[in-house]
Amino acid sequence: MGLMDKWTNGEREAPEPLEGNVVATVVTGTLVWLVLFLVQLPFYGWYADHGHTWWLWTCAAGAGLGCVGIWYVRARDAAIKRSQDG
Repeated sequence: MGLMDKWTNGEREAPEPLEGNVVATVVTGTLVWLVLFLVQLPFYGWYADHGHTWWLWTCAAGAGLGCVGIWYVRARDAAIKRSQDG
């Protein structure tokens, strides 16, 4: 019996999905990435000198992907609302 067998052999039921304010969660995460990017930006020279510029670009990518995520979850919420109304 492998380590994953106890999770995949049907002994446990899957939990109900959590439904919360998904848009607020994604917006908050996106803002965190953006703030981290902006806080580090003045130190770009130090990061470049020490080979750590990927820290800045990771934060920028997180903020950019978060913007895509905001668009996605807003469209999802609108679609759910449309399906409930019609």
